[in-house]
Amino acid sequence: MTALLSITYLGPIHYFSRLLKYDEIYIESCENYTKQTYRNRCIIYGANGRLPLSIPVLKGDEHKTLIRNVRIDNDKNWQSLHWRGIESAYRSSPFFEFYIDDLAGFYTEKYDFLFDFNIEILNKILSLLEVSVTIRLTNEFNPVAAENVDDMRDFIHPKKPYQSDYAFSPVYYKQVFSDKHGFLANLSIIDLIFNEGPGAVEILRKSILSK
Repeated sequence: MTALLSITYLGPIHYFSRLLKYDEIYIESCENYTKQTYRNRCIIYGANGRLPLSIPVLKGDEHKTLIRNVRIDNDKNWQSLHWRGIESAYRSSPFFEFYIDDLAGFYTEKYDFLFDFNIEILNKILSLLEVSVTIRLTNEFNPVAAENVDDMRDFIHPKKPYQSDYAFSPVYYKQVFSDKHGFLANLSIIDLIFNEGPGAVEILRKSILSK
């Protein structure tokens, strides 16, 4: 089984559950950049509820800019803002101290390109989850995926309900602020990792349904 996915920044649980569902994953590296997607944003659980974090990119005609060529706007203080947001949201989570150092470098080292940053942080997350996933990058853009490939490039989207995916059903787990705001489903993978630690993979697997 093969899936075609877009790249994400600390993608949602829905995204990572799909990564575990397939034998082979292709990440689209030849598409044009699309704004207001998980390609440059994630959603974590802050003290006041859902907290979106967005990586600023240099302005241009995003409809004609290849995703591999999109540059991060490092004149903005986004790394410090994201780091403070993550620390504030998860410092009291059960596994914060176990994993926070693994992510620290992504918020101090400067990356020129959004795609390169996202690929590296994706690989780090998979390492923390201790899962082995065969990931390849596309070498050309095809608007229609090949036969027997599930095209999910724009299926997992912050403006599209995850309920439309027959193969995904969120599983409850205890969150830092759930006593205040209740359970918030399908947040960034780091919400699951900081709250469940080694149990995160089991939550992901339980979130995957058969046809």
